[in-house]
Amino acid sequence: MTLPASDAAPQNQPKKERILVAMSGGVDSSVAAGLLLEQGYEVVGVTLHLWDYPEDGGTKGRCCAPEDIHDARRVADHLGFSHYAFDRRALFEKEVVTPFVEDYLAGKTPSPCVRCNRGVKVKELVGLADRLGASHIATGHYAQVERGEDGRPELLRGTDKSKDQSYFLHMLPDETLSRFIFPLGGMKKADVRARAVEWGLPGANKGESQELCFVPTGRYDELVTLRAPERVRPGRILAGDGRVLGEHTGVHKFTRGQRRNLGVATGERAYVVKTDPLSGDVQLGTPEELLTASIWVSELTLRGGAELPLRADVAIRYQGKLASAQIVAAPSAPELGAGPHAQIVFDEPIAAPGAGQYAVFFRGETVLGGGVIEATPEPPRPST
Repeated sequence: MTLPASDAAPQNQPKKERILVAMSGGVDSSVAAGLLLEQGYEVVGVTLHLWDYPEDGGTKGRCCAPEDIHDARRVADHLGFSHYAFDRRALFEKEVVTPFVEDYLAGKTPSPCVRCNRGVKVKELVGLADRLGASHIATGHYAQVERGEDGRPELLRGTDKSKDQSYFLHMLPDETLSRFIFPLGGMKKADVRARAVEWGLPGANKGESQELCFVPTGRYDELVTLRAPERVRPGRILAGDGRVLGEHTGVHKFTRGQRRNLGVATGERAYVVKTDPLSGDVQLGTPEELLTASIWVSELTLRGGAELPLRADVAIRYQGKLASAQIVAAPSAPELGAGPHAQIVFDEPIAAPGAGQYAVFFRGETVLGGGVIEATPEPPRPST
């Protein structure tokens, strides 16, 4: 193994700056830690224990679960830095899992990774950094931070666009972002993997989880059914003209834009265009019926001094195609969630924005903010 250069540093060097590295047990955070050691920082590793499966389930998640704590500790021992694990399962249940189930029951398609970063990981890591005397926090995210001309920290997309994770960090306030370091932001995934192999890191060839840590099978509907069986709403599957095509066992099994596993045959391409969590009805339609010219968002975050109205490119889902739009302030309304709100008016109609997903704003490589999609294409009623 080629050790990071810091391992050979002289004993009389000035005290090193301490960096807290969030260790997931995977390759990315492991290499992030190694790179910081190479640059001469003092590294302390932290893993948040967020989720377990029941003992009789026979399966554990591959993110933030006990085996990942073990893998992270092996890397820390290999590279020679301290590692600590902290139990945050109750907080993760409250801030991520319960809202995830509630959103599906309400006919939404949530983005739990944004909620996890906002409500669990970032807040807890900042607090732990303060307790452990670390000036900054580093993660294995593929994103970048630079200082703008006005001195504000700017969040930029990662160099490897196939791995760019700036979407999940759009909501970080300047004060918080200024403490974060993303060592992998300028790297390609293949180079990160090669560095892990070069250093002989435990788990250097470990695969990547493609599913949510608390739903490793990808069957979100099964989790909802398990968590809230008494609230599952069966109903009818309807054609665009109102004809009943069949029945289903739960409206939470369907999301706007879905065209597979519909449970009925129409003889032509059919998509879910609307779900009604109250009646249980699922309406099918054509691709054209999925198009909309505008959407509304709540929980609006603007970064780097950005103000409304705003021209930006907008992604309505992670790794989604960017669409040019004008973003304007929107009044409060019962249909919308927590404020502040905005309306996004697209230059060209877009397909199937799902309530519960996040719309994130970009200008070139810079992230300008975002918000959670709340409203259907119909305008909200002004509050009275």
